[in-house]
Amino acid sequence: MIRYGARMPVAVVTDSTAYLPPELLREHALTVVPLTVVLAGVEGLEGVETFPADATRALRARRVSVSTSRPSPEQFGRTYRELLEAGAEGVVSVHLSAGLSGTVEAAELAAAELGDRVSVVDSRSCGMGLGFPAIAAARAAARGADLADVRAAAEAAVGRTSIHFYVDTLEFLRRGGRINAAEALLGTALSVKPILHMPEGRIVLRDKVRTASRGMARLVDLAVEAAGDGQVDLAVHHLDAPQRAEELLDTLTARLGDRLRAAYVSEAGAAVAVHVGPGLACVVIHRRPDTAS
Repeated sequence: MIRYGARMPVAVVTDSTAYLPPELLREHALTVVPLTVVLAGVEGLEGVETFPADATRALRARRVSVSTSRPSPEQFGRTYRELLEAGAEGVVSVHLSAGLSGTVEAAELAAAELGDRVSVVDSRSCGMGLGFPAIAAARAAARGADLADVRAAAEAAVGRTSIHFYVDTLEFLRRGGRINAAEALLGTALSVKPILHMPEGRIVLRDKVRTASRGMARLVDLAVEAAGDGQVDLAVHHLDAPQRAEELLDTLTARLGDRLRAAYVSEAGAAVAVHVGPGLACVVIHRRPDTAS
């Protein structure tokens, strides 16, 4: 468990796949429960003991076995109890999509031991698709909202957040069981480059393009479409592809103009790296409500 910032009446917990920049973790007093990454049989906590470069090296080596595992219900239980014993009146726990991981299930098992003091939210996403709802919950908690209202803030943010991402190959997602073999075959036929999204929390093939440059252009168009006419926050993730991330950020900053309120860039961590492979480029759009500050 990693804790940041000051105590609030309702504590907000997330997991390491949110890939929130450190300054946001501190600003919003979030508590992070890390997933476990296993490289060549050696376990490490994501963001604590195992980092993106570790997974990238292992994936490029190909001969090294790479896998991930959810936090245990016991890890979540310890985290919730520590927060409650430290003075929190309740906990809202916002996590990686249940369609991708058993993390939500583990959190719910732990929460069930603590009655109505802990409420678990499925973000139906990952990366900042999870991070933005966690921030929305933390903002509500900082305003003094009760448990139900903090949960409602997270759920509303889930509905206003869209994620699209490009990968160089679907092979890693196929190996990890996050996309089916037919979709993987379709994505690799004739060197097609896939763009994916997450309707209802599962990874689905959204578009196919012929080149990486066309993939980046399509990501931009999809993000602008998702943004609509209102004010938005933007996050760009990458894996071993910083230039792609910077180019996406520059292009989207220009396209979104004064609608863009905040933008963040971060590298995806080892738990996601295992499933997407080097070259990932991901864009997350969070549409702000009219009342957002």
